[in-house]
Amino acid sequence: IMQTINQSYIIMKLKTMMMTLSMAAAMTAAAQGDLQSGIDKKNMNLAAKPGTDFFEYAAGGWMKAHPLTPEYARYSQFDALAETNRKQLQQLIEDLAADKDAKKGTLQQKIGGLYRLAMDSVRRNAEGYEPLKPHLKMVEDIADKRAFQYVAGCLGRIGVGSFFGLSCDADLRNAKQNLVQIHQGGICMGERSYYLEDDEATQKVRAAYRAYGRKLFTLTGKSEAEAAKMMEAVERIETRIAKASYSRTKLRDVEGNYHKMTYARLLSDFPGIDWSTLFLTQGVPAVEEVSVNQPEPIHEVEKVLEECPLEDLKAYLYFNVVDNATGKLSDDFRAAAFEFYSKTMSGAEQDRPRWKRAVQAVEGVLGMAIGKMYVEKYFPETSKQRMQKLVGDLQIALGQKIEAQQWMSAETKARAQEKLNAFYVKIGYPDEWMSYDALDIDESLSYYENMARAAKFSGDYYIERHVNKPVDRTEWLMTPQTINAYYNPTTNEICFPAGILQPPFFDAAADDAYNYGAIGVVIGHEMTHGFDDQGSQFDKDGNLSNWWTEADKKAFAERTAVMERFFNGIEVLPGLKANGKLTLGENIADHGGLNVAYLAFQNAQKAAAKPAVAKDGFTPEQRFFLSYSFLWANNVREEMLRKLTKTDPHSAGRWRVNGALPHIDAWYEAFNIKKKDPLFVPKAKRVDVW
Repeated sequence: IMQTINQSYIIMKLKTMMMTLSMAAAMTAAAQGDLQSGIDKKNMNLAAKPGTDFFEYAAGGWMKAHPLTPEYARYSQFDALAETNRKQLQQLIEDLAADKDAKKGTLQQKIGGLYRLAMDSVRRNAEGYEPLKPHLKMVEDIADKRAFQYVAGCLGRIGVGSFFGLSCDADLRNAKQNLVQIHQGGICMGERSYYLEDDEATQKVRAAYRAYGRKLFTLTGKSEAEAAKMMEAVERIETRIAKASYSRTKLRDVEGNYHKMTYARLLSDFPGIDWSTLFLTQGVPAVEEVSVNQPEPIHEVEKVLEECPLEDLKAYLYFNVVDNATGKLSDDFRAAAFEFYSKTMSGAEQDRPRWKRAVQAVEGVLGMAIGKMYVEKYFPETSKQRMQKLVGDLQIALGQKIEAQQWMSAETKARAQEKLNAFYVKIGYPDEWMSYDALDIDESLSYYENMARAAKFSGDYYIERHVNKPVDRTEWLMTPQTINAYYNPTTNEICFPAGILQPPFFDAAADDAYNYGAIGVVIGHEMTHGFDDQGSQFDKDGNLSNWWTEADKKAFAERTAVMERFFNGIEVLPGLKANGKLTLGENIADHGGLNVAYLAFQNAQKAAAKPAVAKDGFTPEQRFFLSYSFLWANNVREEMLRKLTKTDPHSAGRWRVNGALPHIDAWYEAFNIKKKDPLFVPKAKRVDVW
């Protein structure tokens, strides 16, 4: 449920990011009456009416007390907790960095050395773009288009993107085996609509992008005239790719983004790309099969390579080299990137402090090593045990929900229960830790050169573990310190990292009513992803396979369409509607998470020796919905909200409350919501899935 959006192949595979929580479900032996309500009225706006704006009612006080600072384009509960985590990580890292004489090759030397390089702005400002010159010369020395593809492949090995992406994940129809996958890319703004739409806001972004590109070219020694000409070439190429690229909603079509073929067919169907050179330069061994997930944009790349003048192609690759390096060079490069990506596109007014960027850089390179230290210091084993109990309770409740569906046949219910029982659960941290032995951090080299080495290490490590290998179900797709969670359909797994298991997501001092509404809903959300419009297409073994009867499949589509239509009608900003199709999976997961967690809470109440009671003026049922809603408290700038509406499969925080709760019958009962209330949705028009 989180806030970040990844590339198409990740979206397609539903590595959906959602806030995931860990509740002390089995509140051990403590009586519920001895625990707090979890609700702080100062975080609420009691002047608001629950049936008019529940988001404001539940979290208005917190939002008023946390106005946006210049650093943030959006500040949410995730960000607030991330600040706490970041300071903890800073302390861990700086303790290691304090010893400049750590033995070469140790984790302490690698972590400390990289952090010192990231913090040394004096050195980087003195170097300017000198560290980048060898790679820029590689581009400028390209003599023909054959050499162009070779150089592009070599640069890809150190993290420089260009025309498309390569990954290696589970074969959707043979989920136990990894498959090399080729997917659309090649556009630095990341979203095709920025190149194609002509509303005022989008035109402003495009104009700023042109200025940004010209700035990068001039910072590397090009004249204003050369910079303008080169950026025009970049924009022409990217616009061509954008026109052929799939939209965010089309990328959610699981079947439509899977095109498996032999390597021989890849060579014959896409002859305009030198695949053997590309794979060789990127360190990919020989493979028998691949999937070209989005064929049309890859075909357009072939045309671009054939039709565009070599000088245009070189300008495009040159730009990608510099754009990739902006955070690793002198401050003027970083400032240019911030001005466009963070300020124009997202609305932030001030860059993050250098220490935060340095911590992020070290995490990005040595995340699992940092994670091991983090859990040893900050994650108690009791939290993992409590989480295991809660996940079990939520599985029982989801099983009950499945059995209760009158629209679903016994045959499909049985298959759904099999899938539910086959969930693979990961909590806290991995059983085995990643090795960084092959990574060499050398402080005699520049920060840029070390980050290029790190990119090569990460790519090589990934290829070694994935290409021509079976899927490793024990692999973690997030570090333990991550404040998030995910469901992965091809392994049928749900994962809850240690970082999220803190207030307000999980509060050990609060009773069941609070925690089932907070962490419980998040767990239920991740479980429901296995049965949303995408996850429901995968069977218990993670294979893309239809396990529904035709009648049940049709009924499911009709019911989820109610959700899609409802969110399509929401006006996020004047003239900008929400995208109900793009956000359908996450909205279904919110809906299911609420229903399943509420049922689990009712089950716990029935089994408890001392059930939860009214506290601080709120019934247990009310506190369930208040704790859920508080999680989505946030302030956001218009630029960021506009960007997220275009790109994010999650609805905006306000609508994860005001859009989700009106479809939950128990919410109406808890707060006595009536027909006259603006949020009221007639019973016949409410979503009824899980």
